[in-house]
Amino acid sequence: MDIEKVRSRFIKHFDGKTGNVYMSPGRINLIGEHTDYNGGFVFPGAVDKGIMAEIRPNDTNTIQLYSIDLKDRVEFDIDDPEGPKASWARYVYGVAKEMKALGVDVKGFNAAFYGDVPLGAGMSSSAALESCFAFAINDLFGDNKVAKWDLVLAGQATEHKYIGVNCGIMDQFASVFGQEGKLMRLDCRSREFAYFPFNPEGYKLVLINSKVKHELAGSPYNDRRNSCENVVKQIAAKHPENKYETLRDCTWEELEEVKAIVGEEDYNRAHFVLGEKDRVLAVCDALEKGDYETVGKKMFETHEGLSKEYEVSCEELDFLNYIARVNGVTGSRIMGGGFGGCTINLVKDDIYNKFIADAKVKFAAKYGHEPEVYPVVISQGSHKVC
Repeated sequence: MDIEKVRSRFIKHFDGKTGNVYMSPGRINLIGEHTDYNGGFVFPGAVDKGIMAEIRPNDTNTIQLYSIDLKDRVEFDIDDPEGPKASWARYVYGVAKEMKALGVDVKGFNAAFYGDVPLGAGMSSSAALESCFAFAINDLFGDNKVAKWDLVLAGQATEHKYIGVNCGIMDQFASVFGQEGKLMRLDCRSREFAYFPFNPEGYKLVLINSKVKHELAGSPYNDRRNSCENVVKQIAAKHPENKYETLRDCTWEELEEVKAIVGEEDYNRAHFVLGEKDRVLAVCDALEKGDYETVGKKMFETHEGLSKEYEVSCEELDFLNYIARVNGVTGSRIMGGGFGGCTINLVKDDIYNKFIADAKVKFAAKYGHEPEVYPVVISQGSHKVC
């Protein structure tokens, strides 16, 4: 990211003095979809694209913000119970309020920021924004006394209370806890996590954005969640001696016991979730051995399950996955909730250029527009740049 870009705008729009520069990344999720609300594992990592902000306390109670991307300026009092109306500024307002609730003596500050996280690519620009300001406020006003997990939860609470999005914790977690060259297995139930090496020499990681609008919210999402909960309910009825909370607690044998009761659709959806739980653990083992071929195989299996069993793919994403297969890509799958967005692809260096060119030409010929291509590198989480 461009430090001079944020610094020049900060100097221009404020008092000519400089402040501290902070950066928080967006994220990818290598594998582990629709596992969060089923008590399972996700496997994210921070990337080399995110939000960068220059911030300086201004000795008042007023927060003054300038969005470089939107060319918009907003200011508000930290104690204003309503906060700003501009949706982008409410992220910063919410984070400031949540950090204050954690005991940080948040005062007014000036800030200019910009981002290079592609919008609509499922890389969580909003979580990067929240994490950047939470980290900065903790550094400037809290003497770094607030724990990283509390920074994560402050970002999540901002989404819930001030934006109206009932998100999970993966996005903020990846942005705050990310490490260069490492992915993280996060247990969505216990919040326990572990780092795994991701240094795929001879491979590139690239997202290909179909530019199809993501529309998982509402009924499609709820239907799938209800399917999973119904299967758990039926398994629990057969085994009252055990405590079942989510599909995480269920076995393959128990799923087969209720197949006739729950019906084909619910069975297929639960079958995907149990398979995805196993695939995440298999990828962990493979990465510790440096076995990227197995990682890629599991990615393809996840796509097949999301497409055929969980039914959250779309024609365009299946086509991008097909192009990856015929080009000999090591691994490819839908990244995110589905019904649009990106595929994430693990590609050997020697076929990378041909694959990207083929994907652009064939996709454009079929759908009338080229997909967008975003190479990513697993990078450091929230940090002070200077």
